[in-house]
Amino acid sequence: MADSVFAHIVRAPEDPILGVTVAYNKDSSPVKVNLGVGAYRTEEGKPLVLNVVRRAEQMLVNDTSRVKEYLSITGLADFNKLSAKLIFGADSPAIQDNRVTTVQCLSGTGSLRVGAEFLAKHYHERTIYIPQPTWGNHPKVFTLAGLSVKYYRYYDPATRGLDFQGLLDDLAAAPAGAIVLLHACAHNPTGVDPTVDQWEKIRQLMRSKGLLPFFDSAYQGFASGNLDADAQSVRMFVADGGECLAAQSYAKNMGLYGERVGALSIVCKDADVASRVESQLKLVIRPMYSNPPIHGASIVATILKDRQMYDEWTVELKAMADRIISMRQQLFDAMKARGTPGDWSHIIKQIGMFTFTGLNAEQVAFMTREYHIYMTSDGKGKFQTESFSLE
Repeated sequence: MADSVFAHIVRAPEDPILGVTVAYNKDSSPVKVNLGVGAYRTEEGKPLVLNVVRRAEQMLVNDTSRVKEYLSITGLADFNKLSAKLIFGADSPAIQDNRVTTVQCLSGTGSLRVGAEFLAKHYHERTIYIPQPTWGNHPKVFTLAGLSVKYYRYYDPATRGLDFQGLLDDLAAAPAGAIVLLHACAHNPTGVDPTVDQWEKIRQLMRSKGLLPFFDSAYQGFASGNLDADAQSVRMFVADGGECLAAQSYAKNMGLYGERVGALSIVCKDADVASRVESQLKLVIRPMYSNPPIHGASIVATILKDRQMYDEWTVELKAMADRIISMRQQLFDAMKARGTPGDWSHIIKQIGMFTFTGLNAEQVAFMTREYHIYMTSDGKGKFQTESFSLE
């Protein structure tokens, strides 16, 4: 029998993040804990479906007029309009002036990829600067889309905080017009965000050099519990009249992980440019996945356009965010009470689902081997939102 034409294929390594879950699933220990993949859990360690999401789904199921026809290339119109309002603000001048084009994409990853392919084809500068460190998928998404990836300093291991001067120096040295990836809030993986004053300095520097902001907004409302506060960085860049891109995901803030619901918005100088940009985004999307799925976007649109359901969502969203903040405080207090060596204040200073623990690869391996606690080898941990014990 002839050898397979694929016999030369070598086995690829596990994804560094998803591979943690693979190892966790193979562990038979009853006390194992997975701090790798970013997904919220209940007190019992179970996945959570928001009550308002259940209600929206039931409404959709009960509506016999709904059909399963293809959406347009750009997706569900209501979803796009409401997503833009959510991130830019309902009273955003950019929206009122029709300077924003929004297309439904496959969650945050798909939104980043569509935006990156558009830039690689139509933007004059093909270099994108991304923070060091950043989400492990970012460099792959941008490289495969045809952009050249470079890094700017972001995290300072000594302080477990922001290397703000390093960030400014690196962006100041970037070529005019370069693209800059910015985490809108709850930086992944460090949980370290600039202050409002620091954001303003970043904005001034970027605008003075003509750098193009590309925001990744995966945690709006999920970081602080306040949708407007978590979008403040993005709105600062829109308020100055300049152009920018923003990728949104509803995986975390609505718990729609597996529905793959996201949006890409591009803020342009005027309505005519926005219309032409949208026409080219369609040419990126059509050969990639033709058009997006209808169900998840319909859930989001149902919630966002109904005031009562929207309010119910914000309550559930704040409860999730507050619980993560509370878990941070509990962990910090417990470590302090036990006299754990070192300064662990970064746990309560950082924000969002992740923290950079400061543990090295050897220490992470020890935690896994001895205590069945799984996290990525760089020491990034998700705040496990179920009860824990340090006994």
